[in-house]
Amino acid sequence: MAGPHLQQPSFLLATLKADCVNKPFVQRCHDLETVIEEFPAKELHGIFPWLVESIFGSLDGIIVGWNLRCLQGRTNPTEYSVALSFLDPSGPMMKLVYKLQAEEYRYDFPVSSLPGPVKASIQEQVLPECSLYHNKVQFPSSGGLGLNLALNPFEYYMFYFAISLITQKNSPITHHISPSNSAYFTLVDTYLKCFLPTEGSVLPPPSSNPGGAIPSPTPRSPAVPFTSYGMHHTSLLKRHVAHQPSVNADPASQEIWRSETLLQESFKPTEEHVLVVRLLVKHLHAFSNSLKPEPLSPSAHSHTASPLEEFKRVVIPRFVQEKLYIFLQHCFGHWPLDASFRAVLEMWLSYLQPWRYAPEKPPQSTEPLPRSVSEKWAAFIQENLLMYTKLFVGFLNRALRTDLVSPKNALMVFRVAKVFAQPNLAEMILKGEQLFLEPELVIPHRQHRLFMTPPFGGSFFSSWPPTITDASFKVKSHVYSLEGQDFQYKQMFGTEVRNLVLKLAQLICQAQQTAKSISDHSAETMASQSFFSWFRFTPSEMNGSYTGNDLDEIGQDSIKKTDEYLEKALEYLCQIFKLNEAQLTQMMMKCGTAQDENGKKQLPDCIESEDGLILTPLGRYQIINGLRRFEVQYQGDTELQPIRSYENATLVRLLFRLSSVLNERFADQMDVLCSREDFVGRLCRYHLTNPHLVQKTRSTPMVKDRTSQNWGPRISLRFLASYRTLISLLMIYFMASWFYIGPVGCTFIILIAYFLYAIIMTFFSEGWKPHEH
Repeated sequence: MAGPHLQQPSFLLATLKADCVNKPFVQRCHDLETVIEEFPAKELHGIFPWLVESIFGSLDGIIVGWNLRCLQGRTNPTEYSVALSFLDPSGPMMKLVYKLQAEEYRYDFPVSSLPGPVKASIQEQVLPECSLYHNKVQFPSSGGLGLNLALNPFEYYMFYFAISLITQKNSPITHHISPSNSAYFTLVDTYLKCFLPTEGSVLPPPSSNPGGAIPSPTPRSPAVPFTSYGMHHTSLLKRHVAHQPSVNADPASQEIWRSETLLQESFKPTEEHVLVVRLLVKHLHAFSNSLKPEPLSPSAHSHTASPLEEFKRVVIPRFVQEKLYIFLQHCFGHWPLDASFRAVLEMWLSYLQPWRYAPEKPPQSTEPLPRSVSEKWAAFIQENLLMYTKLFVGFLNRALRTDLVSPKNALMVFRVAKVFAQPNLAEMILKGEQLFLEPELVIPHRQHRLFMTPPFGGSFFSSWPPTITDASFKVKSHVYSLEGQDFQYKQMFGTEVRNLVLKLAQLICQAQQTAKSISDHSAETMASQSFFSWFRFTPSEMNGSYTGNDLDEIGQDSIKKTDEYLEKALEYLCQIFKLNEAQLTQMMMKCGTAQDENGKKQLPDCIESEDGLILTPLGRYQIINGLRRFEVQYQGDTELQPIRSYENATLVRLLFRLSSVLNERFADQMDVLCSREDFVGRLCRYHLTNPHLVQKTRSTPMVKDRTSQNWGPRISLRFLASYRTLISLLMIYFMASWFYIGPVGCTFIILIAYFLYAIIMTFFSEGWKPHEH
């Protein structure tokens, strides 16, 4: 840019907007970096809101911005690298943020664009629990359109960064884009590592002045200390907007003012949001686990613990636990019953296993034995009891409604069972349930809780509460704070949940048998396929039976994986709930021996009634999920059955009319011939179809007895309308032409060959048997 110092801010903004249209992306970023380096904060102040919006998109979702959620290194490596470099914590954009932060500029962020719960709370003139919003709400002046938050540059930038995950939901994301490989996802990971460090302190703002660093920004200090977050009912934490407390600029909080801002995000349940939340959960576990061991004396603790160390102690229980619990409950109850639930499942399992993100390394062992959960995690499990127990019950209810023959669904059941089967985990969960069920004799008065809000003023942690020794009280406080005092707790190891586990075990056995049946059927089909089998005419083609299954396409490898996942899941469930092996064996034998006379899988669960078989709820579930089925067969007049895909519709209609004319014309003669007891009678009975004497087939469960009709002996020429028959005849005529045999001669040879075949079949057939083409 020529002569940048001679331009006015308004002209600078107009020039940058024009560059967005006329210049390529890489050049625009280079120019912006030059502007940020050379212009003073006073002039950059005017372009900052536009620049943030041009990067992350508008709050209404109309302006897409840089579309970071679709920007991937594999498809756009240059733009991907430039964008990440520009938005890096040490990059030009953050230099601009810190430069404006030093001048204490404020930017209006509309309350109407905040997540629903926060927006509703502020609009009702009640501040949310989080102190991030305290002393930020700006009332509209006369003629104003609504409430705004007065945010500093860092908060303004991070609000836009977080809210773009929700507002840009209609971005043109194609199916081949992986959210975990996008520039947005990479930035989230980068910002978490920078502003929530597992080692050392938050990095100081980068210097852009030759003479020295930019002064530290004045942090905002919450009126409610961190120690009170999430420890009371919501009503105790509400603060009226009209009585916003003044800012208390406490120097001890400067180290964490940027870290807390990252945690104030709200997500809606989509797969991309879940992946970001899981990344946050994993990093927060590593962040909390990097906390230094507590000193022996409380006095030493109060003098040596830094604000960042204190923040590590409270970040999950105060900022994450309640919101994540509500989020997971919503996902468990409303997410579709398909394989996309895997993202939610892994996020939940990541939260349940903080020991996976602990700094200590697991001991090396030659045997691949599961690592036992240390007793030091008992407090975390007890303080997150509902995350383990109630959500496990929610997963059981989902698993009972899914098709476990699918490898992806079987894998999810296996993953959950494997996590909960870790040595010592089930025992610690059971211990937590026992603590919750203890009578409340030790806490007769709720007002004596140790979680009371400390006095206002002073440091964030100047009035840190003493350690609570009553484990039972901690578990009860956790449960009641999330579900209320009148919550009816359902024990994970109680009779009701155990019955659900037994139902799941039964479904696993049934799914294993179904997978085995599909595997056997597929193997038989592959073995029977040959070049000449394509020309066969089987009765199933004409009676309309359907013997296939939608799961036939999953392949032998997938069926093998399904069986492995289900077998291991069943083994883990037996370990967790101490299931009776004899009962389990009996269940498996019951599932394995219930096969019909044809070797197919058994019918859906039914009950006998006066009207025949009636499906039970279990039977309906089995049909919906493809676990069992009725063999549907056409049982009416074979001449009037629907035209099939392998038949020519015009020929079917013409041949039906011809057959009807012949049957009407020669009906008496055919009856006489078929009634003869000699060889001619047997030959006629073999060729003339008689549906009344077709062998019995299984009927619909709603009809106990079916009245049969006798249409008498008749001619059926419908088989000539089959494409297979027509192509076979054409190939025979074509091969005959090689031997100089004309169409008439070839037709005569075909008739003679079939007549000889019919005579032989008549001699070898025992008794009268129907024949269908």
